[in-house]
Amino acid sequence: MANRRAVVTGASSGIGEAVVRALRSSGWDVVGVARRASRLEELDAEVGSRSVAADLTKEADVTALAAHLAETGPVHALVHVAGGARGTDRVEDGSAADWQWMFEVNVLSAQLLTAALLPLLRRAAHEDGHADTLYVTSTAAQTAYPGGAGYNAAKAGESMLVHALRLELNGEPIRVVEIAPGMVYTEEFSLNRLGGDRAAAEKVYDGVADPLTAGDVADVIAYALNAPGHVNLDLVTMRPVAQSAQHLLARGPLVPRVFEG
Repeated sequence: MANRRAVVTGASSGIGEAVVRALRSSGWDVVGVARRASRLEELDAEVGSRSVAADLTKEADVTALAAHLAETGPVHALVHVAGGARGTDRVEDGSAADWQWMFEVNVLSAQLLTAALLPLLRRAAHEDGHADTLYVTSTAAQTAYPGGAGYNAAKAGESMLVHALRLELNGEPIRVVEIAPGMVYTEEFSLNRLGGDRAAAEKVYDGVADPLTAGDVADVIAYALNAPGHVNLDLVTMRPVAQSAQHLLARGPLVPRVFEG
């Protein structure tokens, strides 16, 4: 049987790029999707993926992507990583433009892509036993924090989409998986959120012992997709050990309490 094929969004950097690498390493054919064609081309040349440049908030781009996928092979898995945050404003100071952007990239893109690819996923499930949808949300979907309302709302919206989809697909051999990471150190997330202020972005991680990496999240995603087809990881919440909760972050070395042994 031919390799299973996955569509991975947000593939030009961060977690999405790491997922492309992890799935290629475990034998998947991968179609990476992002806006930046040049970065996708570099990744394709390195790992053997076959990528498509698209803006997933635009229905025409999503329709064209689905048509391309239908012409080039089966789709066994959708891994939706694309998303992002803008700003740390309080509710009363929030930018409507930033909130709209966050809703579009985190929620609307998930709906458009899922609706467009479900027919292909159903076809693959019929032919090969099962198919997968997997969404990277955030612990921000679970716990609010000051200055995070726009991102909290967007990621909670995406998470609710995932929960509803799982119920709607009940009775079909299509897994619906949600991965909700806490603090992940990537090259762009905080930098983009903070308007390109590199010093402020680095301060977010200052003193934190071993934040999660994109590779850590990608490993969990690869595990979920490579698990036996009857095993569904409904929701995986993952954080660095230094982050016990959204609001409780240790800065400095992690050391055990003094004990008598």
